Amino acid sequence: MRELQSVIEPKTVTDYVFTFADATTDAGSISLSQLFDDKDTLFVIHNMGESCVNCTQWADGFNGILEHLEDRAAFVISTPDSPEQQRDFAAGRGWHFTIVSHIDTSFAADMGYRNESGYWPGVSVFKLQGTSVVRVSDTVFGPGDDFNPVWNFFDMIPEG
Repeated sequence: MRELQSVIEPKTVTDYVFTFADATTDAGSISLSQLFDDKDTLFVIHNMGESCVNCTQWADGFNGILEHLEDRAAFVISTPDSPEQQRDFAAGRGWHFTIVSHIDTSFAADMGYRNESGYWPGVSVFKLQGTSVVRVSDTVFGPGDDFNPVWNFFDMIPEG
């Protein structure tokens, strides 16, 4: 994997502006570069929103490993849901990570996670290089992948 990553040319991306709302603030704007906080690496999870049960399962799993991920990188989930909808859903699930809305932006499509069929789940990894944001890797999520811990348990029961 490291060998494959070393030959991938990082791609400079637009400093997209997202909307967000947390438990204490009304909806506001935040740029992709601001999501790095004090880190130089950022995981952005491309999540289809509250209507996707698999995306919810992935996010539940990320919540459990968030502290470990944030030791190394910033971590954000991006969905097409409104900031208020995200805030309410996250509170009900007990999620602790940052969630941003890419609604009314080309972010999901530009990153390859939206097409004429709709949205797709996955993850992109970004790095700060000077004042530029570059995407250094990404992969899609799907049934049976290693990103959803529930599926490994389901595989162990006869019904799957």
